[in-house]
Amino acid sequence: MQVTESLFSKNPLSGLVTDQVYSILDEHNLLSDKGVRDYHIRQQFRSLRSVSVPAYDAIEQLREEYPYLQFDTIRKIVYKINVIRR
Repeated sequence: MQVTESLFSKNPLSGLVTDQVYSILDEHNLLSDKGVRDYHIRQQFRSLRSVSVPAYDAIEQLREEYPYLQFDTIRKIVYKINVIRR
């Protein structure tokens, strides 16, 4: 299997997995679209907060990118506490 350059640019989890691993996981439908989206939202929020953007304004900016999500939904995503379930 040969992975093309265009697939590498589609890895929203580049900080976690390599492009090749992402491509394989995506090819076998082993990724949750919602989970990937939420991870990306959290990363964007942290990035905005790191440059001193107030939390309210950061969430509003994210709402512009994800207009189908409500303010409270984005707030819950960015402040989610990761709980490990066994």
